[in-house]
Amino acid sequence: MLIYSMSVSVDGFIADREGTFGWSAPDEELFRFHLEQVRTLGSIVCGRKLYQTMLVWETDQSLRDDELGAAFADVWCALPKIVFSRTLDSVQGNARLAQASVADEVATAIDASDKDVEIGGAGLAATAIELDLVDELRMFRNPVIVGGGTPFLPPITENVPLDLIETRTFGSRVIYERYGRCR
Repeated sequence: MLIYSMSVSVDGFIADREGTFGWSAPDEELFRFHLEQVRTLGSIVCGRKLYQTMLVWETDQSLRDDELGAAFADVWCALPKIVFSRTLDSVQGNARLAQASVADEVATAIDASDKDVEIGGAGLAATAIELDLVDELRMFRNPVIVGGGTPFLPPITENVPLDLIETRTFGSRVIYERYGRCR
C-alpha cells in the first residue's frame, strides 16, 4: 500500500508562502506517534526537498541526545529511501537515487517489502495521485491558516471518493485524519 502523509495547515498547505513549515513542529506526543508510524514502513519514496530536510536525522548527532530523538534517528536511518531529484548526483545513508518512473519505482518499493510504503514531497505525491497510485492519505492538520504556499493536494479533474478510516486529536490540537481510497 502507498501512503501519502504530511503535516498541513487548516487551509491545506504543507509549507507557507515563504516555504517554511515551523508551525508544524511536533510536540513530544505527536513526535512519538510519528515514530510509531515510521516504524511500520518498508521504505519511503521522496522528493529532493523532503530527503534533504530529513537528512539531518542521519548527519546531526545532537538529535540523538535524548531517547526519543535517538529512537527516531535509528528508525529513519534504517528505512530504505528512494529519492527523486533532477539536481542531486548522489545521496547518503540508506538511500538511492530513483532510476525509473514514479510508477515503476513505487511498484518496486511495494514489491520489495511486506510493509507499507510512504511517498513524500508535494510534487512527487501529486504525480502519484495523478497516476492513481496513492491508497491512503494521512494528514496532520495543524491549527493555523497560512493563506498560501505549497498545497498538500494537487488540482484534480475528477472526484476521488475517500473513506474516513481514523481521526485523532492530539494535546497540541493537531488533528490526525486518515483516509483510504474507495476502490
